[in-house]
Amino acid sequence: MNLIAQLEAEQIASLGKTIPDFKAGDTIRVGFKVTEGTRTRIQNYEGVCISRKNGSGIAGSFTVRKISFGEGVERVFPLYSTNIETIEVVRRGRVRRAKLYYLRDRRGKSARIAEDANYKALKGADA
Repeated sequence: MNLIAQLEAEQIASLGKTIPDFKAGDTIRVGFKVTEGTRTRIQNYEGVCISRKNGSGIAGSFTVRKISFGEGVERVFPLYSTNIETIEVVRRGRVRRAKLYYLRDRRGKSARIAEDANYKALKGADA
C-alpha cells in the first residue's frame, strides 16, 4: 500500500463512518444536516443516484437526482462529508451504465429504473 492510500485509509478510519454499498441506479435517502440560524436539523434528500466519482476514497462523491414539484433537482454530496448524517439505500436499481446522465432528458415512465430483486453485495464493501 503506498503512502497516499495509507493516509487516506487513516483519515477514513478517524471519521468512523460506515458507507453502505450503493451504486448508480439505486434509490437512496441522504440525511443531510441543515443549519438554520442557530438550530440544526436533519433533512432527508431521497432520489436516484445517477453517478459516483472517485470511488470510495476520501475524495469520493455521488450525485442524487430527484423530481421536486415537477422540476428535476440534482445535488452532489461528498461521500465522507461531516454534514451527512446517514445514507440509506431504499431500493436497488438494475442498470447497465455507471453514469445515468440520460435520465436528465427523460420524464415519466421512460425515466423509471427496474428494481434489482436479487442483488448481491460486493465482497469488500461495507454493508
